[in-house]
Amino acid sequence: MTADVKGFFDDATNTISYVVKDPASKACAIIDSVLDFDYASGRTDTRSADAVAAYVREEGLEVAWILESHVHADHLSAAPYLQEKIGGKIGIGEQITVVQDTFGKVFNEGTEFMRDGSQFDQLFKEGDTFEIGELKGHVLHTPGHTPACLTYVIADAAFVGDTLFMPDFGTARCDFPGGSSAVLYDSVQKILSLPEQTRIFVGHDYKAPGREDYAWESTVGEQKARNIHVGAGRDKAEFVKMRDERDATLAMPKLIIPSLQVNMRAGQMPAADAEGDVFLKVPVNKI
Repeated sequence: MTADVKGFFDDATNTISYVVKDPASKACAIIDSVLDFDYASGRTDTRSADAVAAYVREEGLEVAWILESHVHADHLSAAPYLQEKIGGKIGIGEQITVVQDTFGKVFNEGTEFMRDGSQFDQLFKEGDTFEIGELKGHVLHTPGHTPACLTYVIADAAFVGDTLFMPDFGTARCDFPGGSSAVLYDSVQKILSLPEQTRIFVGHDYKAPGREDYAWESTVGEQKARNIHVGAGRDKAEFVKMRDERDATLAMPKLIIPSLQVNMRAGQMPAADAEGDVFLKVPVNKI
């Protein structure tokens, strides 16, 4: 069976959110939604999420799942906002507990911040299955970028989050806490072992040099043949050297501080104070 996939590109963060629809019913899932956030003013906006919600309503769809490929460091999740508006269960990888423990310490969250993944409705592990109407999905644990990264394989489509980019752009960085270029290489091989015709949908696109348009769909076969970091049989040692050297030159994502605090809470803001005001922390020399 073929999944119907609609991508929504967010210009501010180069993120692609997806609505994945069962062609035999009205069931759908939303993957990697975006809550707009202006860091300079500290203001949120829901225009990106509202576009997704409007599409779901216009098509008469019923949301089964709101899925996160990992705890994003470059944008805030709109999962709880969308859940309130159009339903669905929020899911992420079970290794979210590792991420929560790591960044709970970085942000000095204290004992009131639960580190057991209970903010999410479903914690997935390798081999778990789920349904979107008549579509069957299964879960691959694909860490390396972060410990909690998942690939959702739904019918003939694989949603890889940040693990892979388009073939002309390569692979994810691995220098965040808990990341590993060696582990990422193994995760990529797991994805590339899927049938060659499997469609690959990436979490971001930055329009590689020489390419005029943004793109977010390729295939396993195209990735194996042409991915500039792992294609054409590139070996693990060569990849690890390249990836580690490249990562050492990269700046932190501009929204990493707010994104981590919100996304490790399943898209919820930290608890408001007695006056009803919400604050995010900026740890100094910690990330």
